[in-house]
Amino acid sequence: MQTISFDSLVEQTKEEVIKWRRHFHQYPELSFHEEKTAQYVYDTLQSFGNLEISRPTKTSVMARLIGSQPGKVLAIRADMDALPIEEENTFEFTSKNPGVMHACGHDGHTAMLLGTAKILTSLKDKIKGEVRFLFQHAEELYPGGAEEMVQAGVMDGVDMIIGAHLWAPMKLGTVGVAYGPMMAAPDTFYITVEGKGGHAALPHDTIDSIAIASQVVTNLQHIVSRNTDPLDNLVVSVTKFIGGTTHNVIPGSVEICGTVRSFNADLRKSVPELMERVIKGITEAHGAQYKFNYEFGYRPVINDEHITKAIEETILEVFDEKTLDLMKPNMGGEDFSAFQQKAPGTFFYVGAGNKEKDISYPHHHARFTIDEDALEIGVNLFVHATFKLLD
Repeated sequence: MQTISFDSLVEQTKEEVIKWRRHFHQYPELSFHEEKTAQYVYDTLQSFGNLEISRPTKTSVMARLIGSQPGKVLAIRADMDALPIEEENTFEFTSKNPGVMHACGHDGHTAMLLGTAKILTSLKDKIKGEVRFLFQHAEELYPGGAEEMVQAGVMDGVDMIIGAHLWAPMKLGTVGVAYGPMMAAPDTFYITVEGKGGHAALPHDTIDSIAIASQVVTNLQHIVSRNTDPLDNLVVSVTKFIGGTTHNVIPGSVEICGTVRSFNADLRKSVPELMERVIKGITEAHGAQYKFNYEFGYRPVINDEHITKAIEETILEVFDEKTLDLMKPNMGGEDFSAFQQKAPGTFFYVGAGNKEKDISYPHHHARFTIDEDALEIGVNLFVHATFKLLD
């Protein structure tokens, strides 16, 4: 591990990486609409030299760095899309696109991978094998850009893949690593309870969709508490409940939607059946009808043991024990899992929160931001991990 020389190169690119991050933050684009972002990435990569650059899809970019010696193929992924949020931050590089904001750190992910690519292209003669830089579109919107890129062939011949997420709940200076399950499969459900509307003063002449739908919401919680093994990780959350127009009218229908998060494949398959049993039983008992639609989302992110071990060792070699956080899995979702279907991979977190700087707002918040010192940590880790994995 050539830690000293690599650290110097990372330090030299630090300000440029910050500049790139701020550019992306100012010009965010929604999922599947990252045309200008992708073009900026493409043009920047071209300026580095030593890269074979392509556009696997309309709004994604892939760059291949072929080393001077034969070896394995490592892919590194960054997502580029923003969210439909009106930014409330006041710093000078806030979003110039109304109603669109980088509120999850993808601007930093893209900048970190550009910085990594710039450094590694200058070290081409030291690389054994190939490094493939994947700048992915549409992580935030199912069916996701990762699956599209896989179908376009970006993982053909890849032996292993790594990716990182800047994580505001973790303090700056820490890197979170998990063996095995890392992030859950995020599924979505939609329910309509159809009753019979009428005057609120005459409830006996109605089939009260609000009262019935409320029982559905309450009883759906029994799936986790009473129908599944307590040792299985499962979340069923109702996040939307729409019904009614005024104070004296019982509405004819109510719309409900929410999310289910899980790791276990068999449990995941059983949840729709368990949910429909609850919904059907309650609605039939009260003379109502229902519509139920369940959509399976991304697969869970399951980290490879050997690659995760290499990342852990890299953190300890480049930084120290205080930096390493052997964390528990969480129930968030990530389409990085699509790449893991083609090659073993590991996804990890780079701490980007700093309460002393008031950088503590959660992801997807209108005042979300990151401590930009985390960018240097991410680049440093990517560069060192590349040589660790390819050697």
